[in-house]
Amino acid sequence: MTYVRSYVRTYVRLKIIIPMSLSRQIAHNTAIQIIAKIISTLLGLVAIALMTRTLGVEKFGWYITATGFLQFIGILSDLGFTAATSSLLSRPEHDKKDLLNNLFTWRFLTAFLSQGLAVVAILFFPYPPEIKYAVAICAISFFGISLNQVFIAYNQTKMRLWVPSLAEILGRIILVVGIALVAFRGNSFLPIMWVITISSFVGTIYMWFKMPDLKFKITKELIHPIFQHIWPLSIAVGFNSFYLFGDRVILPLYVSQSQVGLYGAAYRVLDIIIQISAMIMGLLMPLAAYSWSRNKMSDFKNRVQISFDIMALLLFPMVAGILALSTPVMRFIAGNEFTASGNILSVLIFAIIGIFLSSTFGHLILAMGYQKKSMWIYISTAILGITGYFIFIPKYGIWGAAGVAIFTEILAGIALGAITIYYSKYIPKMKTLIKITLSSFLMGIIIFTLQPLNIILSVILGGVLYSLFIIMFKTISSTTLKEIFAKKIA
Repeated sequence: MTYVRSYVRTYVRLKIIIPMSLSRQIAHNTAIQIIAKIISTLLGLVAIALMTRTLGVEKFGWYITATGFLQFIGILSDLGFTAATSSLLSRPEHDKKDLLNNLFTWRFLTAFLSQGLAVVAILFFPYPPEIKYAVAICAISFFGISLNQVFIAYNQTKMRLWVPSLAEILGRIILVVGIALVAFRGNSFLPIMWVITISSFVGTIYMWFKMPDLKFKITKELIHPIFQHIWPLSIAVGFNSFYLFGDRVILPLYVSQSQVGLYGAAYRVLDIIIQISAMIMGLLMPLAAYSWSRNKMSDFKNRVQISFDIMALLLFPMVAGILALSTPVMRFIAGNEFTASGNILSVLIFAIIGIFLSSTFGHLILAMGYQKKSMWIYISTAILGITGYFIFIPKYGIWGAAGVAIFTEILAGIALGAITIYYSKYIPKMKTLIKITLSSFLMGIIIFTLQPLNIILSVILGGVLYSLFIIMFKTISSTTLKEIFAKKIA
C-alpha cells in the first residue's frame, strides 16, 4: 500500500487531474495489493509457526536478534528511495532512463555500504557466534530488500503492482516450503537463515528481471534533485527506526535469548496488525489526498472522519480479542513452548492505540503534503525511546521494553494527530469511536468469559458477536461504506 500512497501523492503534487481510467487503475492496483497482502500474511504466519516449532524459544531469540539488528540498520539507511523514485520518475524535467539508472546506482551503493557495515558492526556486540553468522547471511536478503525500493517504485509509476505483489508471494511460498524441508531433515538455525535469505532474494531477482535494462551510472546533474527528494524522508524514517526497532537491538544486551524469543514472537503478531493498518490507510489515503489538493475541505473533513472511524472499526476489536485470547493465540501460532508470549502480547497490544493514531494521522499528513512539519515528532520520539530503553530494559527486561514501545507509539500518534488537526482545522467526532469501543469491549468480555474454547471457534464467535454489536449500535452507515468502496476517487 505504500506504493499506491506514493503514486497518488506524486499526482497531487503535480496538480494533475486524475481521469476515470486512472481512477480504475488505482482501484485495481489497490485491490491487487490487498489480496496479495492477505495471501502473504497467511503464508508468513505459517512460516512463523514452522520456525518457532523447529527452533524453539532460545534459537528463535537468535533469529529475532539477528533480524532485528538488520531491520534497524535497514530502516536507518532507508533514505526514502521508494517515494523519491516514484516522484522523480513522474516528473517531466529528467530523462527517465538516465534517472532510473542513477537511482538504482545510488540505492545499490548505499544498501551495500549499510549492510556491509551491519556485518562488521555486529562483531562488536556481545551476542553468541550463531547470531553474528546469521547477520552475515541475512544481510544478503536485506540488501535485496533495499534494492526492491527502486524496483517497486518503478512498477508503481507504471501501474504494474502485480509485479511486486507476485514477487512477495513467490518469496513467501519458497520460505514456507524451505523451512518445512529444513525441519523435516532435522536441521536447525543457520540452514533456516539461508532459507530466509534465498526466499527473500528470489523476489528481488524476479523484479530485477521485470525491469528495463539497468546500468550503473552517476550523473552529476541529477545528484542535487535526488538528494532534495531523499533528505526529508531519510531523516524522518531514520529516527523512526530508533523507537520502532531500538528495543530489539538493546533488549538482547540485557536479557537471555529465550526471553528475546518470547518477546519477538509476541511482536510478530503485532507486526501483522501494523501491516493491516498500513493496508487500510493505503486504501483510504488517495481519497483524502484528492480532496485536499483541490481545496474541497468539506470532502476532506468527511474523509478524515471516515479514515478515523474505519481504522478504529478494524483495529479496536483486535485489541479486545487479543486481550481475551492472547495465550491461546500464541500457543496456536507458535506452539506450546511459546505460551508465555501470551502475557507479553497482552501488554504489547496496547501499542495498537498508538498505531491507530500514528497510522491514521501520519497518512493524512502525507496526503496534506506536510511531512516535513512532522519530522520533529520522529526525532524527539526517537530520543525519548532510546533513552527509555537504556533506562528501563536493564531494570525491567522485556516489560521495560514493552512499556517504552507502547509509550513511544502513543506519543507519536498523539503528536501526529495534533498536527493533522491543527492544519486541517478539523477534530474527528467521537460518536462512532465510542460505539466501536463499546462493541469491542462487550465482544472481548463475552469471549473471555466463555474460555476455554477452541481458538478457531473463539475467533469466529468473536467476529460474529462484534458484527452483531456494530449492527445493533448502528455504528457505520451505508453511506460511509459507499464512500470507501466507490469507483471514483473524486
